[in-house]
Amino acid sequence: MTNPLPREKTDLSQSFEMDACNDCHMIKALTSLLLVFAINGLGFNAHAHGFKAGDLTINHPYATPSLKGSKTGAAYIRSIKNNGKQADQLISARTTVAESVELHQMQMAGDVMKMRPVSAIDLPANAELRMMHGTPDGYHLMLMNLKHPLKDGDRFQLWLQFKNSGEREVTVYVQTPKSGTPAHNH
Repeated sequence: MTNPLPREKTDLSQSFEMDACNDCHMIKALTSLLLVFAINGLGFNAHAHGFKAGDLTINHPYATPSLKGSKTGAAYIRSIKNNGKQADQLISARTTVAESVELHQMQMAGDVMKMRPVSAIDLPANAELRMMHGTPDGYHLMLMNLKHPLKDGDRFQLWLQFKNSGEREVTVYVQTPKSGTPAHNH
């Protein structure tokens, strides 16, 4: 005569094992999904970087690769947000990768893009200024007499001098613009 209790325990044990196994698969699946989101999130933010200077938030300074044989380069800033109640100005910049840095404004004159140096870039109170590649009637930092070509993936230091917020060192990433448009040349 067989004892039905061990069989019931075995069936019940197998049932718990199957439930536990299904839970393990669900946990593994959720863990994998969270890992994918985390990696994608890191990839998205890996090149995004910001800096503070007083009431200013400097978001993602970047430069475009320099054109072959060119002694000039261009640096941009995704945005400078003035969170303060007082206007400020970007009045100069310097770097070790170029002899000098000029503040430039781009303006369309009919069908021709013209660029000219400016003495300062206004940063109104409670406003945000975009200094991005390809922005019509925008600003950029012209790197004059580069000491070496700027290549995709390079990084360099840039010091921004503000009228009220003082000097702030930022890291500039060299990257090809997402639009695929080439860097401009003077």
